[in-house]
Amino acid sequence: MISVPELSLVVLVGVSGSGKSTFAAKHFKPTQVISSDFCRGLVSDDENDQSATPAAFDLLHHIVGVRLARGLFTVVDATNVQYPARKSLIDLAKRHDVLCDAIVLDTPEEVAIERNAARPERDFGPGVVIRQRKDLRRSLGKISRDGFRKVHVLRGLEQIEAAEVTYEKGWTDRKELTGPFDIIGDVHGCRSELETLLAELGWEGLSHPQGRTAVFVGDLVDRGPDTPGVLKLVMSMVAAGTAICVAGNHEQKLVKALAGRKVRVAHGLQESLDQLAASDPEFVARARTFMDGLISHYQLDGGRLVVAHAGLKEAYHGRASGRVRSFALYGDTTGETDEYGLPVRYPWATEYRGRAMVVYGHTPTTTPEWINNTICLDTGCVFGGRLTALRYPERELVSVPAEKVWYESVKPLGGPVREPTMLDIDDVRGTRHVETRFGPRVKIAEENAAAALEVMSRFSVDPRWLVYLPPTMAPPQTSARDGYLEHPDEAFGEFAAAGVSEVVCEEKHMGSRAIAVLARTPEVAAARFGVTDGSSGSVFTRTGRPFFDDLEPLVGALRQACEPLWDELGSDWVVLDCELLPWSAKAGELIRTQYGAVGAAARAALPEAVSALEAAAGRGLDVGGLLTRTRRRHSNAALFRDAYARYCWPVDGLSGVRLAPFQILACEGRATALEPHAWHLSTLGRLDSELITHTRHRFVS
Repeated sequence: MISVPELSLVVLVGVSGSGKSTFAAKHFKPTQVISSDFCRGLVSDDENDQSATPAAFDLLHHIVGVRLARGLFTVVDATNVQYPARKSLIDLAKRHDVLCDAIVLDTPEEVAIERNAARPERDFGPGVVIRQRKDLRRSLGKISRDGFRKVHVLRGLEQIEAAEVTYEKGWTDRKELTGPFDIIGDVHGCRSELETLLAELGWEGLSHPQGRTAVFVGDLVDRGPDTPGVLKLVMSMVAAGTAICVAGNHEQKLVKALAGRKVRVAHGLQESLDQLAASDPEFVARARTFMDGLISHYQLDGGRLVVAHAGLKEAYHGRASGRVRSFALYGDTTGETDEYGLPVRYPWATEYRGRAMVVYGHTPTTTPEWINNTICLDTGCVFGGRLTALRYPERELVSVPAEKVWYESVKPLGGPVREPTMLDIDDVRGTRHVETRFGPRVKIAEENAAAALEVMSRFSVDPRWLVYLPPTMAPPQTSARDGYLEHPDEAFGEFAAAGVSEVVCEEKHMGSRAIAVLARTPEVAAARFGVTDGSSGSVFTRTGRPFFDDLEPLVGALRQACEPLWDELGSDWVVLDCELLPWSAKAGELIRTQYGAVGAAARAALPEAVSALEAAAGRGLDVGGLLTRTRRRHSNAALFRDAYARYCWPVDGLSGVRLAPFQILACEGRATALEPHAWHLSTLGRLDSELITHTRHRFVS
């Protein structure tokens, strides 16, 4: 039985005629096997043209490299009886951070010679096989030192024929675990805070009543008051099958220290050593084994989630090598140190564009922040900050405060390291597919993306304010009743058919859809949204355009009107979905050219038409039906004008402008869009300001 990793490079080794191609065809897919003979044929039209061998192997290495870069299992079918040939393939596997196995077919020399003689295209005689056989015999004694993960030697025809190939999952592959997960940041010996956080997350002892799995991002140990307690709790959860844990750099160093190896005792290591010295030696031995066996990173939920202590760029997901483990433990360091003596880390997350969500810790930050589908959960609990968890797939952050400053940080905690104004056109160029948790993937066609990019590039507010752009409201089905575009009976029936038992009927604010993003102070705007120009909010259209050239007066008045929300929501910022009134404030040209023109023409022409028809009727002409219809049209024209005129009034700057908020979209720590609509209307209904127009409504069962 031969077991090879699911993601690996398998190198077949054997003389010409040993049966490598037959073995490959029996055990692997045709697309997985890259043959030197096939590549030689591609570059020369003759698989036996030895003069084409250098070009053939250039092609072979290129194809193998492309496959490995794409994460595809690959088999090389070539003689590989000499060390340089094998080394080039081992090096290729290392460059792509995959494991490499060798399968040696040790076929009797006479059998190989006989097979070649039976193939008319092989006219090189027995001498070639004899030389290859000598190379193979010299290699067999030391091939295990070439750098292969494993060398599988099949001796003789019977073993070759009886061999079976199976695949083993990589240590990092836990894609079968689909969650839901509670991913917990760096604990650093803070057992009490960990227990508080687990309780806040709904855990009861070692398990969660909803079957959630805890995922620890590493750095369980050092600095804090109870490293043994944290290890006992996490080890018990892992043993119970309710938690998994990746390795942190602090666990790796502690394992070395416990093994008696020379390490620099710093960054809280002494606290762990002292606490473990007072613990049961048997427990310490088990803890050392546990920490030593931790994996560098995990791929979860079908590969949609990656957890690594210091993060992981996409090219390393699911890979196995020393540099992958180093990246997962320490991040991408530049080799320099800062003024505090700490490594300078390259901000890999700013360039990350992978499909998988990457959740990590390692670098303490004051506030977790999403950067390109990555998030750091180390919020410095041991330094007096908070212990933070991410609920997945909900993307909900839950945190508890530290009970005290357990360890003084040599470096002040900071925010996520990124260049907030750096935009990458490749994020929006071309056809894109957006994954959502509410339904199937959303396709954005290239031409739509290009049109949106032009508008956003030329006319939008600062893109850091654009946390949300609203869609149009979905109308009910067109009424089947004559003379009606929509009818309440049919609309209610449509909701009932969808299982909706209560409908909210709201007053129609005929205005302009507006999104208001408000921060309590410019400092909050800088910390939360990265906007450092001194502004504290924005009000923009559904296409991201500012409503006025100077938004500050409107933002300032609205921020003052929303003052009660800060304490009620426990937040220093809020996002509101609104209508800006009057309609004429931003739609004046539309009203004049489309609605006003029709109304003016009707009011000018129809009275004259009615007068003419009345005169005709007085002369005895039969125009009664036409006169009735024209009078009705005249009356409807007046109603038409009154209908849009209600939404038009003069404004002078902010004077006359009204805002009708109808939904609170988000605030610190939560998205509120799924709160019951009664909560939104009730909360917003308590705002008392001339700027705010309340939305009349009723609930219909």
